Amino acid sequence: ILRVHGRQGDIMNEIITELLKNIPDYKQFLTLEELDESTKKLAREHPDCVSMFELGKTAEGRSILALKIGNGSKNALFFGCPHPNEPIGTMMLEHFTKALAENKSLRDALDYTFYIVKAWDADGLVRNEGWLKGPYTLYNYSRNFFRPAANMQVDWTFPIDYKELHFHDIMPETQALKDLIDEIKPTFTYALHNSGFGGVYWYVTEDVPELYPKLREAVEHQGIPLHLGEPESPAIPVLAPAVLLAEGIEVEYDYFERFGAKNISKIISSGTCSDSYSKQHYGTFTFLTEMPYFFDPRIADPSVTDTTRGAAVIEKINWTTESNKRIREVLSVSAEYIGKKNPYLMAVNDAIEDTGLESNRRMAEEDEEYKRLATQAEYFDNVWVSRFYRLLSYGMLIRAHEYELEREHSAAAETALLKGKAMAEALHKQLAVELEEKFNYSVISIRKLINIQLECGLKAAQIIHDR
Repeated sequence: ILRVHGRQGDIMNEIITELLKNIPDYKQFLTLEELDESTKKLAREHPDCVSMFELGKTAEGRSILALKIGNGSKNALFFGCPHPNEPIGTMMLEHFTKALAENKSLRDALDYTFYIVKAWDADGLVRNEGWLKGPYTLYNYSRNFFRPAANMQVDWTFPIDYKELHFHDIMPETQALKDLIDEIKPTFTYALHNSGFGGVYWYVTEDVPELYPKLREAVEHQGIPLHLGEPESPAIPVLAPAVLLAEGIEVEYDYFERFGAKNISKIISSGTCSDSYSKQHYGTFTFLTEMPYFFDPRIADPSVTDTTRGAAVIEKINWTTESNKRIREVLSVSAEYIGKKNPYLMAVNDAIEDTGLESNRRMAEEDEEYKRLATQAEYFDNVWVSRFYRLLSYGMLIRAHEYELEREHSAAAETALLKGKAMAEALHKQLAVELEEKFNYSVISIRKLINIQLECGLKAAQIIHDR
């Protein structure tokens, strides 16, 4: 086995370099049907080292296909589409699975038995097919976007009992991966998430300082900036620039408790995540590389503004509160005709839940860290990138109406749904135009994104294997 010591390490680096060099210049993302066909073909063509199995069924009855490749000394789990709007990992796995199957030297050098799921949230990926083939614009992405409500996300519905939080409403997809984790007890897991707008950042389930320079090198090779804005949640610890500590839902609970929130089990509607479950039960190290489709250089600008970080957070909260009111105005017209199980409505209702905003406001007003001046990256992230993510909710608000209009309905329902849809379209168009004017964004090539995700993942896997 080739491990990372001396000449053996040089050989390993040569193998990785060749692997990265051979990434195809993909121009589009693959659909679920295309991914499944590719998976079946790989298993047919390489029966000596590749086996395919059905991980389970989705809530809508689709098969979740998985691959087992190689026979290394430790188990690794790689999964794509933990959120269905995150297909970068599916394309990385397209390349990586073929390379593993075709290259025994790569399998030997990595020394893992790989369990690979290209599309975990298969149902949700189908709902994103409207943008997978492009064009890759803010409008088209947001207009065809889908991401389920928190309590319907496959990677955030693992069981948990913590203080007053009790979640056991496990989705079929979640149960299927949980069963696999229990069976293989992975040493290393690569959860292939990605963001929408910003720069590159990482999550680790424990602090590994020797890894971080290698990660930054991988990003520098592709000329993409780091994400130096705010963490996704103020409860998340920052270990190094653009490196965050991934922990379970417990840290969110404790954050809300710290800033005086009541009925926290109502604020947190989901369970915990796969990385927390794996670490607690099997000591698994889970790694994430978050990358955007779109980026603006301001997300990496460390220069200081004349606005405090707290003021930037409060500006975001005030804008979000007003936006929530506008969404509720639309729903006041049409909600009685939208089914409670409408997946787009459930996602929108989750997005406009106000219960955690007051805790965030208290944090911004009281926490010493938020009294310093914000960097350009932090201000841009709070005030403008947050509006990009709200654009996605506006797109789903339109789709909630379209979903009902495709079903049998009365004349009164049609009138209300068409009116609500028009109001939602006006909200979406207004914000899309504003963001096109405010942003100086570029679209990152799929090949660059795969390169970053694969190089970072392999470097992390090497270090964890050899500890």
